[in-house]
Amino acid sequence: MTRLPVIVGFGGVNAAGRSAFHHGYKRMIESALPADVMAPTWQNLATMMNVDTSGGLTPDLIKTLRAGTLVRRIEPRLFDVDAVLFQHKADIHALHGDMEFTARRNQLPRKLPDNWEVTAVTGREVTIKVTGSTPTLFPEYKPYPVSSAGQVPSGFDASALYRSMHHPRALTHAVYGASDALNSLGMDWSEVLKHVAPDEVSVYAGSALGQVDDKGYGGLYQAELMGGRTSSKMMALSLGEMAADFINSYMINSVGSTGSNVGACATFLYNLRQGMMDIQSGKARAVIVGNTEAPVNPAIMGGFDVMGALANDDNLRKIDGLPDGERPDNRRACRPFSTNAGFTMAEAAQFIILMDDELALTLGATIYGAVPDVFINADANKKSISAPGVGNYITIAKAAALAESLLGKGGLAHTFVQAHGTGTPQNRVTESHILNEVAKLHGVSDWAVSAVKSYVGHALGPAAGDQIIASLGVWAHGIIPGIKTIDHIADDVHNSHLNILMDHLNTGSLTAMRGSVINSKGFGGNNASAFILSPDETLKMLGKRHGAASIAAWQKRNEQVAETARSNDEHATQNGVPIIYKFGESVMDENDVTLGQEDMKLSEFARSISLAGKHPYGDMTE
Repeated sequence: MTRLPVIVGFGGVNAAGRSAFHHGYKRMIESALPADVMAPTWQNLATMMNVDTSGGLTPDLIKTLRAGTLVRRIEPRLFDVDAVLFQHKADIHALHGDMEFTARRNQLPRKLPDNWEVTAVTGREVTIKVTGSTPTLFPEYKPYPVSSAGQVPSGFDASALYRSMHHPRALTHAVYGASDALNSLGMDWSEVLKHVAPDEVSVYAGSALGQVDDKGYGGLYQAELMGGRTSSKMMALSLGEMAADFINSYMINSVGSTGSNVGACATFLYNLRQGMMDIQSGKARAVIVGNTEAPVNPAIMGGFDVMGALANDDNLRKIDGLPDGERPDNRRACRPFSTNAGFTMAEAAQFIILMDDELALTLGATIYGAVPDVFINADANKKSISAPGVGNYITIAKAAALAESLLGKGGLAHTFVQAHGTGTPQNRVTESHILNEVAKLHGVSDWAVSAVKSYVGHALGPAAGDQIIASLGVWAHGIIPGIKTIDHIADDVHNSHLNILMDHLNTGSLTAMRGSVINSKGFGGNNASAFILSPDETLKMLGKRHGAASIAAWQKRNEQVAETARSNDEHATQNGVPIIYKFGESVMDENDVTLGQEDMKLSEFARSISLAGKHPYGDMTE
């Protein structure tokens, strides 16, 4: 039978905080949770933000933690929205005669323009006479048109937690996020490797845009044009799959399958599908899937803004009736399915760990859910590469059909949707129509729809990771996050068969929602929808497959795993996530490889790699 990919760990960071153990999810629904349940999450945020809690979790301290999380005004540590550097090209010339200026010798171009002449040398300085005109750039600082973004918590700096020399911001978040996920397992990764061959591990992780700040592509493209220098690391560390490379080389010592699928805003689900298929086919038994993105910078946001995609300040003021110059409501910048102005850029890194069902039971791993399938379909012919098309109808229809197949007739009514929900006028119409038509088709009158971008913004590649991890929280606390940034549903939204949540929805029990549909729509026609099974439904399936005795044995083994995981969480809450970064450790070369006809051995692994696999083509080769 096909192996079932089950979720056994997760972690990361976004505008809501740390993901593991549902802390980021709890920050989103904090108004619906009692104080004692929220206390560890507030403490966790205080640790991340370097806020002193020696005086206790006072109302003023919690106010500070709230202010430094979720979508908010862009903080100066990323860039100053009131004074962003622009440059104007100009040709200047003297009013009378020639121009003269002085400069340090090492600041001049190696080849002087033809109309420049050195007239004097004084120590390190030279005097230049210019005949006619000369081109120049005039710096100017002016307000940026977009001041809202989802940023990691104020004061949090992943680069300060390990030896991160010249690492782009998104990569530092990836190291933190993957460490958080591995810490959530409740067992050391070396324990996993005792049960799987070295090549039965896969890592699919990356960035939709690559590394775009000044230590990545940003520096590579601009350093010399801005008078700086290109470093030897900028090119290598800019690559889109670098998160997977870091995890393999510095975190889990993996020689298994690796890479990153890219599908714009659906990228996380593209990688999830790759990991899912590796487990279903038996090519891998343990998989790390994730994405990281740090696009909150003027160049990247400027590109989206000129497309009319972002919720810029002028448009936010217009929909709220505010006068020119008044600060918009940054907290409510993202308003899915309501009167809105565009999406809100965000940064995040999200990772989940999958195992096949047999390995998860053997190890006693905590089972948070399962990934039975991910559907990906393109839009076919279209007038604009950025416009929505028909592909998402296919992916949602397939996900809903799978839910009905697995859960039984009427099962879709006991699921909820984590919508793409970007907060753009076009998305509110197209996505609501797709969801409404599918709900109508299956006789669902009030399909619950959540949209967590209203809390954390749109992180592009990791966006579906935000949605999946929020779904896992629903099965731990029984509350589906409402879209609290809106006070009405727009007139052009299709919702006759939808319950678009404007407030948190208490499901009544942790088992009421049997699954979740995760939806992503990406530029270029990259559509993906996944169906995620709840932990309760997953265990029912595993019980039918493996029997009650196996489930009982798993429950016994899980007691210690869960206790270790709880201890790990307590330590991380008080002291921060222990970063896994093993630079230069257990390095192998050709002397560590032993080749044989049937298998090969690597010195750093207890188990060998089989070379005796039977081909799958049957009598086609006989």
